[in-house]
Amino acid sequence: MWQHNYQPVAGSLGLSALCAAVPILVLFYMLGVLRKPTWMAAATALGSALLVALLAYRMPFSLALMSSLYGAAFGIFPIAWIVFASILLYRLAVDTGKFEIIKDSVGGLTNDRRLQAMFIAFSFGAFIEGAAGFGAPVAVSGAMLAGLGFSPFYAAGICLMANTAPVAFGSIGIPVTTLANITGLPVLQLSAMVGRLCAMVSVIIPGYLIIVMSGWRKALEVLPAIIACGVSFAAAQFYVSNYMGPELTDIISSLTCIIVMVFVLKFWKPPSILRLADDKPITAAPRHHSARELFTAWLPYIMLVVFVLLWGKPEIKSAINKFTNSLLPDFLPRSATVLNGIKVPGLDGMITRVPPVTKVAAPYAAVFEFNWLSASGTACFLAAIVTSFFLGVKPRQFAEAYKGTFRQLSKSMLTIACMLALAYLMNYSGMTSTLGLALATTGSAFPFFSAVLGWLGVFLTGSDTSANALFGNLQVVTANAIGLNPILMASVNSAAGVMGKMISLQSIAVAVAATGMAASDESKLFRFTIKHSIGLMIAMGIISMLIAYVFPGYVPVAVPK
Repeated sequence: MWQHNYQPVAGSLGLSALCAAVPILVLFYMLGVLRKPTWMAAATALGSALLVALLAYRMPFSLALMSSLYGAAFGIFPIAWIVFASILLYRLAVDTGKFEIIKDSVGGLTNDRRLQAMFIAFSFGAFIEGAAGFGAPVAVSGAMLAGLGFSPFYAAGICLMANTAPVAFGSIGIPVTTLANITGLPVLQLSAMVGRLCAMVSVIIPGYLIIVMSGWRKALEVLPAIIACGVSFAAAQFYVSNYMGPELTDIISSLTCIIVMVFVLKFWKPPSILRLADDKPITAAPRHHSARELFTAWLPYIMLVVFVLLWGKPEIKSAINKFTNSLLPDFLPRSATVLNGIKVPGLDGMITRVPPVTKVAAPYAAVFEFNWLSASGTACFLAAIVTSFFLGVKPRQFAEAYKGTFRQLSKSMLTIACMLALAYLMNYSGMTSTLGLALATTGSAFPFFSAVLGWLGVFLTGSDTSANALFGNLQVVTANAIGLNPILMASVNSAAGVMGKMISLQSIAVAVAATGMAASDESKLFRFTIKHSIGLMIAMGIISMLIAYVFPGYVPVAVPK
């Protein structure tokens, strides 16, 4: 059994951290300087990580290979699968002409691009994040904005920035529940603290989006809508996370925000209508449609909501998992703790993690959860099948949409696979832990660098859930060692981590594919989002410092009643 060594370079944590950072530096260099496509940047970073793992960390080649393949498999399923199904659903709406009616219905609410961005990218995107998570909100809302006439670049950039506020409670609260499981801390206290941190960001994100889109002066023209959007979402997010728990936080917050936004758009209009520079001129007012036509047009997304919410119910998911578990071949090595869990051959339990990353030396599990029927992507795919039936889509037309979606997403799926292979290789080799331990040596400044750690985790893995699983326990161990509140530090990992979502290559690949953006603009999108990502991460780090040392009473000390 191979054991982690977090200081493999001359026994120095600093030198080891510099070595471990090489794949990340390669990634930034390929995207930010050489401006290479995301799939090429991800593949090059993966190659550099493999060299570091083999030469510096002395990781056996078989373990390096299997950890990379494990990550790539996770990238394809469930992440790429849910993106694929979401885009397929969108293509069906377009191919049947129903998306034109959706455009008219949204246009009937407002033709103003600022308000459309708040309604689709922020409000509706937050609902999809809460129900499905992973890449679904960027895929669905990005495709919708592009279909409404936004330039692909604007649609992608806006949706990536909007997909921050709800991420910590995405997929029915999985990031927070994972954090509780990893750290052993009470889930309701973590939910409350994450909600208190995220609410402070959520209230400003709608206004931040509009300022980036149009500048301060144009943003002030829609200030009533900005306030209504941000305050309604943040207030509901704060209340539900503190008094109900993490599972329904995004669902209730987004539905509250959607209802408020519809009310505002019905009874208030901005003094001028904003169109973007490359917009086509409006030649006619949106057509009015009957209630039946509107219902049929929105049916793909109604089905998406129905299936994803049903699939998210614990009793339904459990029943489906038990059924699919019985279908797995007997020769596959099963996990005793994860239903549908398949132990990765040659990797599961073959590596030992050691303190301070873990409480005691323990084998590093590698279990691939093949919950193919209960996965959110399958719920989306079934929604597409049911939609095609109700819309009268013939099997041949459905097959063409399927093939077209695959062609559209092929390079994006390669990017996702390479990035998850990189993340898993860095995790299983110990590189990520080395970086975390280096940040943990910052002493009294750790509350700030706690935010950096969470941000780094989401940037690498593309998932707040994965970042919490990766760094959650390290945050708690460090907090206890230097006398900080572990609830705060663990929560900062999650709340600040979401700021890395907009620059993760998985998210960028999804946004590019969903909006039909040219591959040559991928690096441009990365350079556009990174300054906002870093700025928001710094803001969360400052908030963390203030709570730790100035307002410690803001941290919940007991389970909310």
